[in-house]
This record gives sequence, C-alpha cells and structure tokens, in this order.
Amino acid sequence: MPSTVLVGAQWGDEGKGKITDLIASKYDYVVRYQGGNNAGHTVVHGDKKLALHLMPSGVMYENAIPVIGNGVVVDPGVLVKEMAMLQAEGISCKNLKISCDAHVIMPWHKDLDGADEKSLGEHKIGTTKRGIGPCYQDKAARKGIRIQDLFDEKIFRLKVETALKQKNPVLSKIYGLHTYTVEEICEEYLPYARILKPYMAETAHMLNSALREGKSVLFEGAQGTLLDIDHGTYPYVTSSSCCAGGAATGSGVGPVNIDRVLGIEKAYVTRVGGGPFPTEQRFPEDGGVGEEAETGELLCSVGHEFGVTTGRKRRCGWFDAVIARYAAEVNGLTDVALTKLDVLSAFDTIKVCVAYECNGKRYDYFPMQQSVLFHAKPIYEELPGWKGEDITACKSFEELPENAQKYVEHLEEITGVKISIVAVGPDRDQTIMRGW
Repeated sequence: MPSTVLVGAQWGDEGKGKITDLIASKYDYVVRYQGGNNAGHTVVHGDKKLALHLMPSGVMYENAIPVIGNGVVVDPGVLVKEMAMLQAEGISCKNLKISCDAHVIMPWHKDLDGADEKSLGEHKIGTTKRGIGPCYQDKAARKGIRIQDLFDEKIFRLKVETALKQKNPVLSKIYGLHTYTVEEICEEYLPYARILKPYMAETAHMLNSALREGKSVLFEGAQGTLLDIDHGTYPYVTSSSCCAGGAATGSGVGPVNIDRVLGIEKAYVTRVGGGPFPTEQRFPEDGGVGEEAETGELLCSVGHEFGVTTGRKRRCGWFDAVIARYAAEVNGLTDVALTKLDVLSAFDTIKVCVAYECNGKRYDYFPMQQSVLFHAKPIYEELPGWKGEDITACKSFEELPENAQKYVEHLEEITGVKISIVAVGPDRDQTIMRGW
C-alpha cells in the first residue's frame, strides 16, 4: 500500500473521519499532521459513533500506529480525556506516538482566542475558541511551549514564567481577563506530563525509518483546503497548512515519499464560520427566501450538518466545481472520495456550479482576490436528480440510479479527478469502492 495524504478538498467537514476510518486498516502508520482540537472526526466503533478531535483515526486498528505529528498543536487536557474515552470503549491507545516537537495549547491561548474573536464583532472569523490560532502565533514568534518542555520541570517553569510576563498584562489590561501564576499552570499541566510521557517520540525519525523499511503511512488532514492559512479564503481560515504539502512539514517526511493524495469532497458543499461561499443556500435566519432557503434547510436537515466540535449549524450550498478544480491543483489530487451522495436523494433536480461571474467577467478558476470572491455569483448547470430513490444499500456503482451515476461521472469530467470512493450513507459499509 503506497503512502497517502488524505485531505479535505472544500471548507472542512467533508467526512474525512469516515474515509480515514475506512482505509486506515491498510496502513502501518496513521499521522495527524496539522491543526488541533478545533477539528472533529467521527468514526464508528461497533454500533457507536465516536468523535475524535486530536487522536488519529488509526487508533481504531491494532495494526496501525497512530501518530500526532510536529505540525499539530496539542491541548493535553483534551488529549488525556480523549484517551480515557477511547480506553473506556475498549480501544487501546498503547501504540500512540506524540511528536516531542508538537506545540502545546496553554490556558492563555484559549482566553485570547475567545477575546480576539469577540472584539471582531460582526467581522468575526468563526474560530472554535480552542486556542489554536494564538498557539500557532507563539510558535511562529518562537515563543511556544512544546511537548518535550512538559517533561523537564525546570525548563517548563522558565518558559511559563517568560510567557506570563507578556500574556498577563494583555489578559488583564486589554481584555480585563483572569491572569495566571506559574504555580497555577504547573499544577494543571505537570500531571499531564506524567500521563503523556510514555507516548512521546522522535516521530520524524520514526516515520522516515519506517518508510525506508517499506512500511506505509496515511497522513490524515484536518479542516480543508479552503481553510488553509496560505491557500484558503484568508482571513476566514485556520492557522495551519491544511493542504497536502502540509503533510511533509507537519510530519518531517519528505514529499517524495508521498505516492497518492486523496481529496475528500461532499456531493454538495458546507462551511462553518464567516467568509465567502459562492454557492451558499442561505437559511431563513440569514436572509434566505424561497427556493434558496428551502434548499439550505433541506441540505442541513437531511445531511445532519452540525459541527462535531462546536455543534454549530453548518452553512450549506450546491457542489462547487471551481473550488474542486482549485483543490485538485494545490493538493495534486490523484483521487477523490465523494461523500454524502445519499443526501441528494431529497432533490428533483441538482445544481452544480461550473464557474463564477463577477463584474461581467467569467471565472473558471478560483479567484483569490477578496474583491472578486466576495462578490462572485455562481454559474450553474442543472442536472436531473433521483428524488425518493434510496441509495444507501447500493454496494456497487452500477446499482446506483442512472442519474446518480451520471452525476458522479459529470463531477469527474468537470473537475478532472477520478472519484475512486463514493459514500452512500454514514456507516463504513455504505461505501462504494471504484478502484481504490
């Protein structure tokens, strides 16, 4: 099995957890390479659905070693609770490896995240307020605290003391928030160190050694391409590299060791938080009326579109081939997994955005200029649907209704990437494999 990057090809929430869970058993290592507990992946264990926020999905399989790479920011309290939840379900975490170079989310990061978001008012980004952005800020400023620092109390105390000299005045004087003492932080965080120390590893060396031995690696991305700090709809993005290239820097594995890039796309599109969304079908509370509001509500209700991490109602819209082509380019997609095709069984006809229009100009490519993107109007094709036909029991592509087959084939044609996996329901076995 070649080494593969699995990446979200839209604005996140594409169903990466299910697809990772589906294919992870074929790999020797499953690596999270960016983001933090602002991500949420749903995996199936028996008859239960479990929400993972930091733990790589490979933890579900005894043969796969789950790895939290250097590009991830770790809230140790969240990780310890997640490990306890998994162990209570009979899922062992004994194989977990955590990069000693991963950065640690501290309490002030969460405070500042929430305060910054509140200060933006109606221009807020839509952050999860989990401290992700401020932690990455400190990492870039070379003021961060890493996992390895937890295990040397002298170094940890020194770094906390240095950080608090800067953070406490900001918390108190700018935001009027609670400040911290070194002892407070040590009392909370040093017990985490005792729990996590057995799992710390030199993960870059470990992964490169494994690849030299012919082992396979699945790099599990969080969020999605359009949330990438460089290639997303800035500033309405996350603070890490969500694209396939981030797998190399976030794990310490060179890009020549990556053989395939699997993009995950919903059969429609959703996003959480602020920012442009050309094909959005607005809810009534957001100003949507008539067909637009009905479509948005139907996609949300049938697709159960609520955030795993936040519980927020996701914004919903028709499939956007413009961003699909863009994701194919910036990630170098070799394959696509199309999820939630069954949700479209609720519609008589289905729209697909093939281009944008802004100020009389047609855009077949994704325009990165905010002045264009925020005012872009979708140019749609309309395709016949398969309303009322239950496709959740289909086991092969040929069993799908003819119009469902044509829809998938049309997406392949207009995006230029083969759809190798089609999900027709939420369960692991409700998946059609087309050459993967």
